[in-house]
Formats: sequence, C-alpha cells, structure tokens
Amino acid sequence: MRSNMPPITKNLLIINILMYLASFVLDRYGLDLNALMGLHFFKASNFRLDQIFTYLFMHGSFEHLFFNMFALWMFGRIIEQVMGPKRFLTYYLVCGVGAGLMQEFVQYIHYLSILSEIGNAPADQLADALNVWNTVGASGAVYGILLAFGMTFPDERMFIIPFPFPIKAKYFVVGYAVIELLSAMLRSNDGVAHMAHLGGMLFGFLLLLHWRHPGGLQKVVRDWWQKHSRPRMKVTRGGGRFADEMDYNERRNAQQEEIDRILEKVKRHGYGSLTEAEKRKLFDASGR
Repeated sequence: MRSNMPPITKNLLIINILMYLASFVLDRYGLDLNALMGLHFFKASNFRLDQIFTYLFMHGSFEHLFFNMFALWMFGRIIEQVMGPKRFLTYYLVCGVGAGLMQEFVQYIHYLSILSEIGNAPADQLADALNVWNTVGASGAVYGILLAFGMTFPDERMFIIPFPFPIKAKYFVVGYAVIELLSAMLRSNDGVAHMAHLGGMLFGFLLLLHWRHPGGLQKVVRDWWQKHSRPRMKVTRGGGRFADEMDYNERRNAQQEEIDRILEKVKRHGYGSLTEAEKRKLFDASGR
C-alpha cells in the first residue's frame, strides 16, 4: 500500500524519533546528546553555531517528542502538500532557526539585566554560570506550521479538547499565540521557551509575507497604507458614488469563491487533483 505521507514530513518524523532514541541509549553510556546538540547561550563556552540547527531534532522527554511530532504529522503533511517539499523544508528550518534566534535574544536581555545588577563578576564567568539555558525541541518550527495552517485554511473548523464545539483555525492560532505571550510574561521560570514559540510564528509570518509579496515588507506596508488611507467617496443627492468600493468588493468575493471551490476540490479528490494554476492560487491566498 502506497503511503500518502509527504516526504519531508515523513523524514522529519523519522529523524526526530531516531534522535530521541539515540539520546536515550547514549545517556546510559554517559553521553548527554541533549547537552551536546541542544542550543546553549551564545556567550557560553560550550556554544557552537551548529546548535542553532541541531537543537531542532532533540527533545527532553517522551511527552515533549510526542506532542511535537503529533502536531507535525497533523498539520505539517497538509502544509507540505500546499507548499511543496522544498518550500516546506525551507519554511520549517526558517521557523526553527528563527525560534532559536528569538530564544538567544531573550536570554541575552536577561544576561544584560543580571550583569547590570551584579556588575563586578566577569562577563564570561557569568555566561557560563547562566548556562542552565539549554533549549531543545522542534516546538518553534511546529508553531510556525500552525501559523501557516491558520493562514492557509483560516475558516477550517477544528475540534479542540476540552471545547465541545468546533473552533475556526484562525482563532485557534491566535489563541495559541496569546497564551504563549501571556505565559512568557507571567510564567517566565517554568522551563518552557515561550518566546521561542512566538519567534517561530513570527519568522514564519515574515517568510509567508515575503513569498506572497516578493517586493518585500516595505511594499506590503506601502500597499496597506495606500489602500486604507485613500479618501472615501461620499453619498450625494444624485445617488451613492461607491463604484470603486463595489468593484473592489466584487473582486474580493469572486476570489474567495474561487478559493472555496479549490479547497472543496482538495477535500473531495486530494491535493494532487489540482492544476498548477489552482495550486498557485491556493498558495497565494495563504499569504493574505
């Protein structure tokens, strides 16, 4: 029987599971793989540049691994079918590396605040003393995938425990982001890299914007400003003069109807049934 699991998602699942098993076995022989490949504070003596990539494939516990891999399987295979393998792998790594960079930035701010308080301790000794920061896990990349799913299928209804009613994907993603932000502010010492999760979503959002708008973020901001700052036409006694507004709304409605048709086709016949033009329209819509 032929597996319908897309290649990048399948290989990421295999690599993460194998790395967890390897860390479990090697730990019995005195080799801490998480300490070796996890992401350390960049000012610490045991930091290496490759850790910004390798930390993505390490996990601290079976529960940590299970929930990350379950989310990767559930959402990653869908997003890979929309993006294609190469673009999906790029997106996954950018989100993961972005999450690591965000974690390093947060740790550096914390490091500076402690350094300013104690003042007399050598900076390098302080960095090593604070080297309890060892970040592991694919959570940042997974949060980026959740964001991509919410942007690609914003109105897809999902059943989330413990809610007895379906929630639209866009609200699910926004809710997760708010929870992580509040957790970062109120539970900063719980051992979870909340800001790294948000960093994965942030870098994923910026990359999706770049793909959707090749001219760059400056073009996005300029277009948004021109769209929302244009003068509105007023109603006159001779009738309403909203021709531009009506044309715009008609185009938007037509585009939405086309996307709904494509999504219904994916549900009925699978992603492989789409034409190249339909795939392009679906991907473009995910960045809106």
